[in-house]
Amino acid sequence: MPLLSRHLLGLEGVPKDDIQLILDTATSFREVLERPIKKVPTLQGKTIVNLFFESSTRTRISFELAERRLSADVVNFSADMSSLKKGETLKDTARNIEAMKIDMVVMRHAASGAAVFLSKVINAIIINAGDGAHEHPTQALLDMYSIREKHGTIQGLKVCIVGDISHSRVALSNIYGLKTMGARIAVCGPKTLIPRFIEQIGIEIFNNIDDAIKWSDILNVLRIQLERQDRAFFPSLMEYRKYFAVTRERLDKADKVITIMHPGPINRDVELSADVADSAHSLILQQVLNGVAIRMAVLYLLGTRS
Repeated sequence: MPLLSRHLLGLEGVPKDDIQLILDTATSFREVLERPIKKVPTLQGKTIVNLFFESSTRTRISFELAERRLSADVVNFSADMSSLKKGETLKDTARNIEAMKIDMVVMRHAASGAAVFLSKVINAIIINAGDGAHEHPTQALLDMYSIREKHGTIQGLKVCIVGDISHSRVALSNIYGLKTMGARIAVCGPKTLIPRFIEQIGIEIFNNIDDAIKWSDILNVLRIQLERQDRAFFPSLMEYRKYFAVTRERLDKADKVITIMHPGPINRDVELSADVADSAHSLILQQVLNGVAIRMAVLYLLGTRS
């Protein structure tokens, strides 16, 4: 059964069956990644362009690995070395690339809505690898896959997203996806970093990290997105750590096992203490591995549509 949408632009409005299909398909590709030869011919003959206008380590490498594991031809586009420096528009850049007969574009861009815009000006399949502070759908999908792998289900679990909710595309995609899959969701952080619409969509809000820990089965901890902030939203990083950092001392008080997640990069000993990040209950490195399987699943499901 194919996905309903031709593109993956975000998780808002994506039906449960589509998310379930992606997660189930990723399980097959997760097995491929355990083989001595980690490659299948599924997308042989397809050309995929990675169009990254923002810095990225995990997401870019993860997508490129996924593409190569599926035997696609891969082109990596660097905005710093392109005609964008000469004033060329995104539309013209994309159309020129498409004229070279490409099939799919994986794009990260600083502007919210850039992936939707691209899907309207070229015919290639578009996968959103993060657009501004809007959405990052494959990160949320790999988070959900990691949760299901660890707990056996997503339905009914209490997941609290901690940190800079206002500027995080990971937070929004997780909220949409987890709600669809039946999880109970909360957010925790300074009031200045929690957008007003959160309460309107039925998400519980904590402004005290100890209360959030007590409530949660899973903490998905986000870094402070200083590069997207146009003003100070709290006095200092030291102050943030004092009131909102997830530490071993705080987790021990909860007297229960809590799963720890983080999309990376981690600011160690700011939002998350080093001993918690490296603990047995952390899924952080598992998330990285699962990211390749999820992106293989998305590329396969979209790239083989008839």
